[in-house]
Amino acid sequence: MQSVSTQRHGWILDLSSVAGESVVKRVSALLLVIIAGAGAWFFFQNYQIVGLDNLVVVPRNTVAAPAPPGGDLPGTVPTMARKQDSIRIASFNIQVFGEAKSQKPEVMARLAEIIRQFDVVAIQEIRCKDDGLIPRFIELINSTGRHYDFVIGPRLGRTQSKEQFAYIFDTASLQVDRSQVYTAQDPLDVLHREPLVAWFRVRGPDPSQAFTFTLANVHVDPDEVEQEMNVMDDVFRAVRDDGRQEDDVILLGDFNANESKMGQLATIPGINWAISGVTTNTRGTELYDNIFMQRTATSEYTGRSGVFDFLRQYNLTLAEGLDISDHLPVWAEFSIYEGGAAQPIATVPKEKR
Repeated sequence: MQSVSTQRHGWILDLSSVAGESVVKRVSALLLVIIAGAGAWFFFQNYQIVGLDNLVVVPRNTVAAPAPPGGDLPGTVPTMARKQDSIRIASFNIQVFGEAKSQKPEVMARLAEIIRQFDVVAIQEIRCKDDGLIPRFIELINSTGRHYDFVIGPRLGRTQSKEQFAYIFDTASLQVDRSQVYTAQDPLDVLHREPLVAWFRVRGPDPSQAFTFTLANVHVDPDEVEQEMNVMDDVFRAVRDDGRQEDDVILLGDFNANESKMGQLATIPGINWAISGVTTNTRGTELYDNIFMQRTATSEYTGRSGVFDFLRQYNLTLAEGLDISDHLPVWAEFSIYEGGAAQPIATVPKEKR
């Protein structure tokens, strides 16, 4: 009997243990439900869900910004916080930018740092059969948390040595209309490489006031400078009159000529150049690169411009500088506002609202 009693008592203890574990589980589950419910209540008291196709969560009592003209959607790259009301447009011939150069980490790091100094850079002399070169370069540029992107043209040239033009731009600062990117027509084959044309608009100001402009990326053949410079006026007019009604046309690139050898480009009324009286090659001997605009039309130009001397900037030897390129970037500064200054935006008087 003692033995049976002990066994029964042991069985009763086991049942008590099971019952206790069940209670604990139920209490834990109840606590989880209470916590989840409280969290959900707090969330919906403080936040609202906007949109389903492009889901965005914003604090209550705020309005989700509508998608601005140009295609940006809520939740994409935010407009940059500007320290001043201007942008820097640059041109850079990255001498023979191809596979060999991309295999030099220090050179690529310097190139990425150079690009980050500007809002948009017109790139010349991309020579690479690998279409992944520029996307990988963009990844390197953005490795610091920036948001650059690019547009690129076709491979051009009459010889086996083909080149591409590209624009690399900060998407937090500028928008590009990809439907308006094209290679200039050259039916008489006067130009060794036809310019790449693209239309941009500054982000930040009201779209009705934001500076819009067309860039034409140029690389004049060093063996045909006089011939090609004598049709740059035709290039300028063709881009200006291409149907978009954009009066701010900027020719920039490697012209292999200084401002005294403008050819027929000088016949454009009010044409002006940003770079003068300095050298733009890494060896410091020639002015090859420039930025041309019609000052009577492009009043957004602030008058500030320069050459980015990466040898001095990074304390490089000439040999180290030539590993980067035999050209230095040139740049010019422009107001972010169309016409050069912000204008009052018409509003409805309070008594009529």
